[in-house]
Amino acid sequence: MPDLIAPAARLHKAWLEAHAEWGPGVHEDGFGLLPSDEVDSLAGFAAWVTRLADDLDPAKAVDAGGVPCTYRWIVEGDRVLGGIVLRRGFSEFVQWAGHIGYGIRPSARRRGLATWALGRMLDEARVLGMDRVLVVCAAGNVASVKTIERHGGVLEGIRDTELGPAPRYWIKIGVPRA
Repeated sequence: MPDLIAPAARLHKAWLEAHAEWGPGVHEDGFGLLPSDEVDSLAGFAAWVTRLADDLDPAKAVDAGGVPCTYRWIVEGDRVLGGIVLRRGFSEFVQWAGHIGYGIRPSARRRGLATWALGRMLDEARVLGMDRVLVVCAAGNVASVKTIERHGGVLEGIRDTELGPAPRYWIKIGVPRA
């Protein structure tokens, strides 16, 4: 059974295994990984995890243009399956990337994990008083489109970005979902 947890330094090895499945770079949305983060060493990894916790404080937030962020890792036992972030405000970065971003490691896909995790983060957004959230994905990512639409995402349009066309969906938050 999967769980959503706050990033934890104790999962260094497990996170590195998940990261290796994506290949080099910082492209796994939902983890808040920046090019300046050094995650290979235990000390660097612990510093990154601390930065993610600090991103809840608008005065310290470095991801999403200073917007506070709630990061959660999707885990099963001690295995990191993916990550998801709720960006709790609006900035130029959020306008581009959305309020919620997520990534599932390739070997854990097609299990409904993204749909499940998105639902949990929508619950978190509801508790925080957000009335709607923007979720953006790559145009060719059919699985993400289906995940977003399962949660009531309504297509605003498709914008061209430096990463290619990106469909933009708004999800209204209000009455708790069944």
